[in-house]
Amino acid sequence: MVTSTIVRVQRAYACPAEAVYDAWLDPAVARRFLFATPGGTITRCDIDPGVNGSFTVVDRRPLEADPSSAIEVEHSGRFLQLDRPRRISFTFLLPQYQAHETAVILDIEPQGDGCELTLRHDLGLAEDAAEMLERAEDGWTRMLAALDEALKATA
Repeated sequence: MVTSTIVRVQRAYACPAEAVYDAWLDPAVARRFLFATPGGTITRCDIDPGVNGSFTVVDRRPLEADPSSAIEVEHSGRFLQLDRPRRISFTFLLPQYQAHETAVILDIEPQGDGCELTLRHDLGLAEDAAEMLERAEDGWTRMLAALDEALKATA
């Protein structure tokens, strides 16, 4: 039996669930954390926040082999479910690296004055699932930490 590879990361935030939810859909906040890499620059952050709406985020990042050079990496998808402030689900595609979309679900649970976000990314049936799992888990973990910083900066 073949199964999908699922990335699952969690992070607690010291702000209301509504603030965390809204950050994912507000281009001014999202460009501070959404798919941003260390040393990179978000050159485009377009978000149409509705069911079947889309997003495109382009990160210009230095090349590992030659930090004086850079590559632009596009991240895109469309929103499948928006249930403020508890859930956002969307398709996800890296056109330069993937032939098919994957699925991401964000569940946001209020906890006292704050909340906890659980992110699940279904990588699908990948032959190199172990390598993809590690990279995706690291990327989402860094992104959720950057979200925390973006929320503090906009508070």
